[in-house]
Amino acid sequence: MRSSTASHSAFAAFGLFWGTWGAALPALRDAASVTDAELGTALLLVGLGALPAMMLTGRAVDRFGARIAGALMLALALSGLVIAIVSRDFATLALGMLLVGATSGAADVASNALAGLAEQRSGGRVITISHAVFSSFVVVGSLGTGGLRALGADAVAVFAGAAALMAVASVAVLMLGDRPHAATPTVAVRRREAMRLALPFVAVGLVGAVAFATENAHQSWSAIFLADELDASVGLTAIAPATFAVFAALTRFAAGIFTRVPAGLLLLAGAGAALLGTLVLATATVVPVALGGLALAAMGTSVLFPTLLSRATEGVPADRRGRATSAVATTAYLGFLVGPVYVGLLADGFGLRGAMIGVAVLAALFALLAPLVTRRRNANTEASEPAPATMGA
Repeated sequence: MRSSTASHSAFAAFGLFWGTWGAALPALRDAASVTDAELGTALLLVGLGALPAMMLTGRAVDRFGARIAGALMLALALSGLVIAIVSRDFATLALGMLLVGATSGAADVASNALAGLAEQRSGGRVITISHAVFSSFVVVGSLGTGGLRALGADAVAVFAGAAALMAVASVAVLMLGDRPHAATPTVAVRRREAMRLALPFVAVGLVGAVAFATENAHQSWSAIFLADELDASVGLTAIAPATFAVFAALTRFAAGIFTRVPAGLLLLAGAGAALLGTLVLATATVVPVALGGLALAAMGTSVLFPTLLSRATEGVPADRRGRATSAVATTAYLGFLVGPVYVGLLADGFGLRGAMIGVAVLAALFALLAPLVTRRRNANTEASEPAPATMGA
């Protein structure tokens, strides 16, 4: 119970930050006096900062315990406040983006490792429910920031408020989260052998990248699709990302509560729903149908990565879970970065409707690959367990 509460607290803080971030980006842009193109370039640095931090965090989690997610979440809260204070031109904005990327990437891995440990201990779908909490607090952060901005608050005030709330959650994680676990006896392996044993985790991460690419494609392009293809008003286009977030959260809560549904079936059903919902969106001629397709796609994509991560790290000893989570999450994060770009390139050649069909292809690809990599990973649990302990050695 303690570790589940810590996991949910970490993801609540994480969701609050990203909800605040998305809604406060216009204020950051204006404070730094940059163009939309310059803002887009600066945002790429978030991913550049996140990837190396994600690769390194797993070892820190295994050494100091998953409760360091609390300290990392507090660092993320402070990074948001720092970027709001110092961003006065492109250079300071870019440096702030690197800081946000590094702290968010580290917090991401540590929080998922914390959830995985709680899931292993409880037997429930803690990872999925924690991701549901994340989605819920993205909405809370977004709406809260919108309200504060409407009252005249600037970016500094908005991020200060978010940081205060995140600090409370961070303290809870530090108090309730896992401390270091006793090391599991292992047989020393050479670096080449360690890399071979790490491949199952990397393979799962690559399939996770397909899931993230599908999910982030919808999150990033749904509002634009409604505006460009269906001539929706500004008010209606704003409903698109909110629809996706709400249905993603509800589905994750449901999947976490109704644990009798086998994980393998959940992966296939999720991919199928994502495929069908994306096709409905791609062919919609009116806004209600498009929103229905988007909701179905959200329901499908929302369970893909949490379930995949749960299956991938099943049976991994507690003292190695950080590195296992890092291997999967870091590889999967590539899809989060590539997804919106993938849609943009397809849209340039085939239009947005054609691009959405391309997203549906990703969902189909996930349905084909997920059973293969999870079956192989679980069939070789004993052989692959040492891999996370030796990665990066």
